[in-house]
Formats: sequence, C-alpha cells, structure tokens
Amino acid sequence: MIVMNKQRIVSIAKVAVFIAALTPFLGYLAALYADALGANPIETIQRASGDWAMRLLWATLAITPLRKLTGEPALLKFRRMLGLYAFFYASVHLSIYLWLDQFFSWPDIVADIIERPFITVGFFSFLILVPLAATSTRAMMRRLKRRWGQLHKSVYGAAIAAELHFWWMKASKSDVSEPLIYLLILALLLGFRFFPWLSGKLKRSGLTSGAMDMVRP
Repeated sequence: MIVMNKQRIVSIAKVAVFIAALTPFLGYLAALYADALGANPIETIQRASGDWAMRLLWATLAITPLRKLTGEPALLKFRRMLGLYAFFYASVHLSIYLWLDQFFSWPDIVADIIERPFITVGFFSFLILVPLAATSTRAMMRRLKRRWGQLHKSVYGAAIAAELHFWWMKASKSDVSEPLIYLLILALLLGFRFFPWLSGKLKRSGLTSGAMDMVRP
C-alpha cells in the first residue's frame, strides 16, 4: 500500500513538473499574442528561452547530488524530463537566433559563430546536447550500454559552455552578476561529483537528515 501510494505521488509529481517546465514557454507565447513583451518581444523570448534552458540544465545536474544526499531514488525519475526540457528551451533559443535574428543567412551565421566567442560556445553547447537528447530513451540506454554513460557525461561540457556563453554575453554589457550566480551553482554541482570530500562534508552537515532522464551523471 505504501509502495502504491509512493508510486502515485511520483506520478502526480511528474505531471506537476511537466506542467511547471512548460508554463514559461506558454506564458511567453500568451504575452507575445497580447503584445505585452515590450518594444522587442523577439529578443525578450530569445533571452528568456536561453535562461530557462540553463535553469533546467542545472536542475538536471542537481538530480544526482540530491538523490545521494536524500537517499531517494525516485528523484531519478525526473532527470530525463528535465534534461529534455532543457534541450527544448535551448532549441527555441537557437531557432529564434537562426530564424528571426539571422533569417537563415548561413554565411552570416557562420561568420557570427567564428567571430563572436559567446555565439561560438553557445552553439558548441547546443551541439553537445543534441546526441544526449537523441539517446535519452531506455532503448538507446540498453543499446549503447556502457557507452551511454560515457556519452552522457559530456553534459558537463555542455553546461560549462552554456555558462561561458551566458558570461561573455553579459560581460559585453558590463553585467556579470547573474552569470556569477549560475557559475557558483554549477561549481557546487560539479564539485559534488569530482571532489568526494565535498559530498562527504555535505552529508555530515546533516543535509540527509530530512530525507532534484536525460543524463546519468
């Protein structure tokens, strides 16, 4: 009975997370339809989609540390959904750039990628996410076996490139306060993985006493 109740809670929570992750996109579409996004609505949506891509990517990376800290394996059921939503928002972000910013002028796009570092690393981050999204199914996990885990560790590179993309974009406007917050969170998430003493220290601090599938790490 307890197991069934837990399964039901997880199912309800997954629906809630799905709706919550989709809500920003629907909200911006509604605001665009109502002409409530200011003087440059396309730029507003482009920046917002990039922000949400990073937030959801960070949330995906947070699943494993939280699962280890809480000892709750059910958290892993949210990882694929969050990762795919991160890819969705990154795709929206890139599509707006290619379509409404550059109008699919490929010579200009290539020149932009080469000449502007923040565009370069942003494009690189997206390219890393493509195979991760394409191999996020259980069938691909079974087919690739150990190579699946090795492939999905490249999400760290995607996250670092996304952070650089955000930092350099904001630095050009002399405002790195927000990228700094993202950097500190990313450093903590990666530090938990690569420095065992950090996870041990967090466990000893009492964070486990109360107790976020695209990537395995």
